Amino acid sequence: MKAVELFTGAGGLGMGLSLAGFKPQAVVEWDRFACDTIRQNQARQFSLVRDWPLHEADVRDWTQGACRDIGQDIDLVAGGPPCQPFSMGGKHRAHGDQRDMFPATVDVIRHLQPRAFIIENVKGLTRPTFHDYYHYILFQLEFPDVSKKVDESWPDHYGRLQRVKSSKSRAHAGLTYNVVPKLVNAANYGVPQRRERVFIVGFRADLGIEWEVPRETHSLDALLFGQFVTGAYWDRHAVPVKMRPQPPAVYQSATARMHGLRLLPTKQAWRTVKDALTGLSDPELHEHQAMQHTLQTGARAYAGHTGSPLHWPAKTLKAGDHGVPGGENMLVKDDGAVRYFTVRESARLQTFPDAYLFHGSWTESMRQLGNAVPVALGHVIAASVAERIIETRLQDIAARAMWATA
Repeated sequence: MKAVELFTGAGGLGMGLSLAGFKPQAVVEWDRFACDTIRQNQARQFSLVRDWPLHEADVRDWTQGACRDIGQDIDLVAGGPPCQPFSMGGKHRAHGDQRDMFPATVDVIRHLQPRAFIIENVKGLTRPTFHDYYHYILFQLEFPDVSKKVDESWPDHYGRLQRVKSSKSRAHAGLTYNVVPKLVNAANYGVPQRRERVFIVGFRADLGIEWEVPRETHSLDALLFGQFVTGAYWDRHAVPVKMRPQPPAVYQSATARMHGLRLLPTKQAWRTVKDALTGLSDPELHEHQAMQHTLQTGARAYAGHTGSPLHWPAKTLKAGDHGVPGGENMLVKDDGAVRYFTVRESARLQTFPDAYLFHGSWTESMRQLGNAVPVALGHVIAASVAERIIETRLQDIAARAMWATA
């Protein structure tokens, strides 16, 4: 299946696409450090990115000529437009922010007319502050060929799209997508990090495909069960009985109920920081420079930035201001002391393979990781889209075979 990926960053979503069976026809990223990361791993023959046709370019400058060269037999367009216009830590300018790349994303979809698209962004996009603009984005993705006119304001364009959407006759005969937005927590899919992100998935309407977000495979309840009912979690990590904590106050009633019922969870347990870092040395005792597992000093906790406890999924890794991560990118040890995650530890929390290296300084590498889609989550979403595309292809083949033998 042929794909085009925009805003690829360090390659988290792109590797998820490759694992799901998509072959990139173009991979577009403007940040030179992220591009150098991909090029460095290509030079090392890392299999998932080895054959990526990388374009170091602004998507807005790349679109028309490149789309014409690629053609229109594209299965998927995917990407995570820059999230700063909508993030909790940004300036919340949305359409007024020059980094808003949703219009450029819609342009690519309009030109390529892919069978499907996957768009990823921060939870902040769904905040009440951005309600109208968020729905404006969804309408543009649903009707990408109802393009914004020169000198037309976005509210006027939004109104015109609403009229197309509400038309009783649905007479719009142009390019149309069935669009499904879903907020997902990466921890519910086996990522050792509580990372909430919006995925907007669309299938071209003529294909008649209906899509649902994949079933969650991991849960908080299963983690609580393993920690505070059976103790299997602590056994696995060889934590002495006297060192095992009591359930957090907010979960005491839930764990008491589990003790009484002894019902086995139907899902796997949320993966914790400890789970993710198993097998890595303590960088305060033994660093491993070749794996980018070296200690960065200077970590400190302060209000609102208290780090990630060892026996819990990590807080959301963040890119930070100018590449300097905040307290979310710290580990809280059992004795309450804090230290920064190494690049390799952060990569594991984002489910990047250990053999994948990041180009640039610690702050540049952490910025790339904070902006990345976890590889495992990208794989889950992309595989669910690939499955529906393959089903449709098989149905077409079967239909043609029936006509041929009739």
